[in-house]
Amino acid sequence: MAHVTEIARTDSEAETKEAVARAVALLEAGGIVAVPTETVYGLAADAMNPEAVARIFEAKDRPLFDPLIVHLPRKYLLHEVAEVPEDIAKVVAQLTETFWPGPLTLLLPKKPCIPDIVTAGLPTVAVRVGAHPVFGRIAKAFGRPIAAPSANLFGRISPTSAAAVFQELEGRVPLIIDGGACSRGLESTIIRIEPGEKKPIFHVVRAGPLSDDELKNFGKVRYQKHNDSVENQSPEAPGLLASHYAPRTPLRLIEEPGSFRPEPGKRYGLLSYRGSPEDGFIGRNDWAEVRILSPGSGKMPEAGVRFFFILRELDALGLDEIIAEPVPERAMGRAIMDRLRRASVG
Repeated sequence: MAHVTEIARTDSEAETKEAVARAVALLEAGGIVAVPTETVYGLAADAMNPEAVARIFEAKDRPLFDPLIVHLPRKYLLHEVAEVPEDIAKVVAQLTETFWPGPLTLLLPKKPCIPDIVTAGLPTVAVRVGAHPVFGRIAKAFGRPIAAPSANLFGRISPTSAAAVFQELEGRVPLIIDGGACSRGLESTIIRIEPGEKKPIFHVVRAGPLSDDELKNFGKVRYQKHNDSVENQSPEAPGLLASHYAPRTPLRLIEEPGSFRPEPGKRYGLLSYRGSPEDGFIGRNDWAEVRILSPGSGKMPEAGVRFFFILRELDALGLDEIIAEPVPERAMGRAIMDRLRRASVG
């Protein structure tokens, strides 16, 4: 259904109150609204209303086999949407106390009240409590679980600003709540918890802003391999399909600078980690455009926040191909490399 897409600002308290009220009214009416989170902008609907959730899939052109994350207004509501097995109940309590609100999503057995369309028919539900103050006000005023995947066309670059949402979904959503730039810039870390002999085991299903050091205080951290995801089959959580986060411009991740062979006449853009000649990419070609994730310093938090913004910027320049440098696979670097591998054409 075509919409006139409006943007509601939140620069003042009066604007924020009005934006929150408009968002809640849409959710209560079974509609959809684009909202800011601390990770990326989300496309929100009442998670308990299957018809409302179906509008998310329609607006995004998202396949029904790809499950959604459920956002809770308050962490104590976890037990209303998910079963918490007794053998992991203690660590779930520790994790939610430490990381909620925040960019941690837990994959748990779902309660029957969660519609199958939300979980793509799977027996588990992905749940978190977001930390963005505006979305927090919307969620608490609405008072019910909210389904909210990223507010972009399926498989494309996740949006980290209201302008990016408008670029993606103009005419597909009635309202975008402008809560400013996202503070984290990458989707939440998703974990599945397994009891262990001495410590619980955290299977990191999707890498995100939380580091190993933050999680390992509570359990053993294991990462799911990229090849575990299979195209066109139901993934166990969002963002796991083999092709995802992709710009319209072909993107290629080159892990060794010496393996890049430019074709004559092609305009290449470079997505550089820190813009350093020492990394071997800057001097390898006469790049048409260069964009740097963390100029000079190579700071992972900065790189993570800038990643989708820079990728979207390169995508708008009419290049023949984007060449991406690798980043060190530590802390948020794991999440960046995961996105690059899924966005890459090979």
